[in-house]
Amino acid sequence: MNIGFYIILAAQFLSALADNALLFAAIALLKDLHAPAWHTPVLQEAFIFSYIILAPFVGVFADSIPKGKVMFLSNNIKILGCLAMLFGLNPLIAYGLVGLGAAAYSPAKYGILTEYLPPDKLVLANSWMEVLTVAAIVLGALVGGILLSPSVANAMLHWWDVPLIDTFIDTAPELALGIIVVIYVLAAIFNLYIPRVAIDHKPLSRNPIFLIRNFWHDFKLLWKDPLGQVSLAVTTLFWGTGATLRLIVLGWAAVALHYDFSQAAKLTAWVAIGIAIGAVLAAKFVKLEHSVRVLPIGIAMGAVVLLMIPVTNSTLAIILLIAIGAMGGYFVVPMNALLQHRGHLLMGAGSSIAVQNFNENLSIFAMLGLYALMEKVHLNIYIIITVFGLMLSGIMTALYKRHGHDQDTGKI
Repeated sequence: MNIGFYIILAAQFLSALADNALLFAAIALLKDLHAPAWHTPVLQEAFIFSYIILAPFVGVFADSIPKGKVMFLSNNIKILGCLAMLFGLNPLIAYGLVGLGAAAYSPAKYGILTEYLPPDKLVLANSWMEVLTVAAIVLGALVGGILLSPSVANAMLHWWDVPLIDTFIDTAPELALGIIVVIYVLAAIFNLYIPRVAIDHKPLSRNPIFLIRNFWHDFKLLWKDPLGQVSLAVTTLFWGTGATLRLIVLGWAAVALHYDFSQAAKLTAWVAIGIAIGAVLAAKFVKLEHSVRVLPIGIAMGAVVLLMIPVTNSTLAIILLIAIGAMGGYFVVPMNALLQHRGHLLMGAGSSIAVQNFNENLSIFAMLGLYALMEKVHLNIYIIITVFGLMLSGIMTALYKRHGHDQDTGKI
């Protein structure tokens, strides 16, 4: 790997770090504004909404100009949303603007890998990207928590004030927002130095109707391609269940381990650490042409989720969550690489990743909707765990039966 690849990683890490820290700052700001409790999940929905609505357009945008420039422009939209929140715009609207930038950023950050690197480096590159994304999630929570803690915030607010100048930094959430803007700016600087790569899938038109039709064509094309189908199905299922698993862990920790919300939230970080471990192992042991062979790990992951039911010891809980995360990282990283490779061949990296994001975020909405429905009818947390564990294993088994033969190098 050369220096250009590490510049891409640095830009992505800083931008993702700011994204994750911003979530906590935005929630704290909502509390300062005495917003209703239901605004918190709506805040997250506002962020995801852009991924679904803009899916037909962001992939084409990412493929139409150099992807480093796309990342730079998209990161600046995030800065604009963060500044808007700092200067008083409703957090729901401002965070939605940040989500718009993130939706445009995503196809470019992954798409540039397929254009910049040869196919035999994609699993390794995706492992690096996955590890740093997980690190950004964990560190983003830590940075947000530290900046919002009264002791740190009060000390920093004391020296942040500038005589005779209103900096608009008067509270802990505003302080966090100001520092997050700085992180976004650092990411933008790295974006400026991302290597330029040739545009190999320039869009035929920028007409919105054409783009929607073209997106639908790409959507069907990727789902009809055997390897595209399995990789898209696996990544879609993974992110839908992953988003729901965070909520399941919170509820399970309260019942099984008698944790309060703060302790339960910290417990979810172990899953992220496990994903990083799995991603590293995938880079070492899985080749792109053998990606489909990891599907049994997904089947086993559903079974391991069921092992949460008898666990009441915190140490065992940590080990189990790391194992679940590691299994997830081990099978999703090769699937991501395979999906990028097939998408790059069929339609262009940016467009294929836009289709991927569309499916994954629809999956998140659907899975969270199912979870909300089970919560509404007051199902026991252990029943919910059973449903999701069996569903994960069942779908992965069906995918393996259908695509387990697509393992020879000729089909890659």
